[in-house]
Amino acid sequence: QVQLAESGGGLVQAGGSLRLSCAASARSFSTYVMGWFRQAPGKEREFVAAISWAGRSTSYTDSVKGRFTISKVSTKNTVYLQMNSLKPEDTAVYYCAASPRPAGVVLTTQSESVYDYWGQGTQVTVSS
Repeated sequence: QVQLAESGGGLVQAGGSLRLSCAASARSFSTYVMGWFRQAPGKEREFVAAISWAGRSTSYTDSVKGRFTISKVSTKNTVYLQMNSLKPEDTAVYYCAASPRPAGVVLTTQSESVYDYWGQGTQVTVSS
């Protein structure tokens, strides 16, 4: 069982930055692929980024490439999402997720269906 808790959301102006954190409570945290998803009002939840258990491989949705960076510190059981050059369309509730499946599958699938554990989400609002 994995429990995830996101933090770091807030209100920021367009062009600004935020860093989201996801703390995981799991003895085997280092074996999970970790991902970030987001859900804007009235829209489906969508994939944002993912990182392999070793941190060597990452995957991003096209709209955030070059602006967002996912990273993890296994000794702290924490995953981060650094978000720069934020746009109003980045406004959403951001969720952290964990998957025990092979990284090759999870990173290429970019689907919430391969993630078994989810956090409660943190709100990110970008004003224009």
